[in-house]
Amino acid sequence: MARRPEACAWCGREFTDTELGRRRRYCRQSCRQRAYEQRNAVKGTAIAPDATVLTSAETVSLADRSYEARCAAEDVATAIGEGAGTAELLVLSHRAVRLAREAERLR
Repeated sequence: MARRPEACAWCGREFTDTELGRRRRYCRQSCRQRAYEQRNAVKGTAIAPDATVLTSAETVSLADRSYEARCAAEDVATAIGEGAGTAELLVLSHRAVRLAREAERLR
């Protein structure tokens, strides 16, 4: 029996882990390696070891994805207020969920 989908601690991508062994934190070896590199890069600095350091471009991208997710949620609320049908609400809610998942990614 598989566990529920987990989010990668580095990139945020969803992956499914098995019940056997220790729970995985990363979806791929490359994500595990990037996390290791970042932990080593902040050693001996004032940056907390569990901090996530983003470039300015990554920060802008994260803000844009968050904004898109909020707009999608507002679209759902507006459609409900206007008495939209089930089919339209289903399409809007699927879009909101997809955008929220994308917004969860840090990179």
